[in-house]
Amino acid sequence: MRRTTLLAPLALVAVALTACSPATAETPASPATAGGASPADCGTTIEEIARAAAAEGSVNLIALPDTWANYGGILADFRDGYGLEAKVANPDASSADEITAIQTLRGQADMPEVVDVGASFTQQMIDEGYAEQYKPVVWDEIPDALKDPEGHWVAAYYGVMAVATNTTLVPQAPTSFADLKDPAYRGMVTLNGDPREAGAAFAAVMAASLANGGDFDDILPGIEYFAELKEIGNLQSIDVTEATLVSGEVPIALDWTYNFPAIEPIMQDAGFDIQVTVPQDGVYGGYYAQSVVTEAPHPCAARLWLEHLVGDDGALGYLAGGAIPARYAALVEAGLVDDELAANLPDAETIEQITFPTQDQINAAKATLAEQWGPLVADR
Repeated sequence: MRRTTLLAPLALVAVALTACSPATAETPASPATAGGASPADCGTTIEEIARAAAAEGSVNLIALPDTWANYGGILADFRDGYGLEAKVANPDASSADEITAIQTLRGQADMPEVVDVGASFTQQMIDEGYAEQYKPVVWDEIPDALKDPEGHWVAAYYGVMAVATNTTLVPQAPTSFADLKDPAYRGMVTLNGDPREAGAAFAAVMAASLANGGDFDDILPGIEYFAELKEIGNLQSIDVTEATLVSGEVPIALDWTYNFPAIEPIMQDAGFDIQVTVPQDGVYGGYYAQSVVTEAPHPCAARLWLEHLVGDDGALGYLAGGAIPARYAALVEAGLVDDELAANLPDAETIEQITFPTQDQINAAKATLAEQWGPLVADR
């Protein structure tokens, strides 16, 4: 069965993205000096940064599965284009795992140097002094809602929370959060991690909250929704990974739209069909934030990786995987997006509904999760 994602007209999507978060006309700042190289060490243009990175030879990355937003392709382009080694530690790590790795490996040669964390972990990165202040050269083209004003992080891409169903195992696919409460889905509904630790799971709770009368200021209805799913036996505790999807262990997954274009052909090879639907009763768009880590062992290579992600090559790589790059409107205006790339995205009407919570709202939601997820869901 074909995916249910609709094609998005380029002009409509560009308008929707611009409306969500208009870009500003700030001047990009030079690389900061808080944790490593000075501007003179790395340079202020891509060419200069690339030369400095080549002298370092490598960059330490973490938590980038090949099938997540086409990171396999983006990494290959980076390695081939710049001749750098880019090892990815613990590809399936959660956002919390990434921060733990920084804490554990602080001062060591293999410490993670750039992170890719959910929105609910950006403040922790800043508060604990791990997020370098660095504004990439395309800073002006990144919408305000997708960057920290001080440059501690940028969100290179975002996606929409979706319900993905293995229709070989579940012929009648659910299309809404309300549907997931059907007893027919007992033991089938799967979150991608623990919402206190994983950005995708956090987003699923936010989306469920919107679907059940909550809002960005009140995530409790989403927590209560998953408490009900667990009580009736529909919620199972297993990570959503390529392995668990291909094995059939995860018949129904709550995850980002962009995690399925790459997995669909792999599942078909395994004899499974997949249907991906954005539940219209809880449309939630969320980003992942990238930060250069302070005290990075290879600071110029770390900055080059961030530049690659937000630059044209990385942005088009995200599009190929079904993720919406932060600079999508600029790419469309430059004529770099064709119909084939746009076909991987959710439909324009869905994208038009996306707004992003403020950092204060995210922090408050994270605090509520920390307090309520255990007693209401995890520990029951």
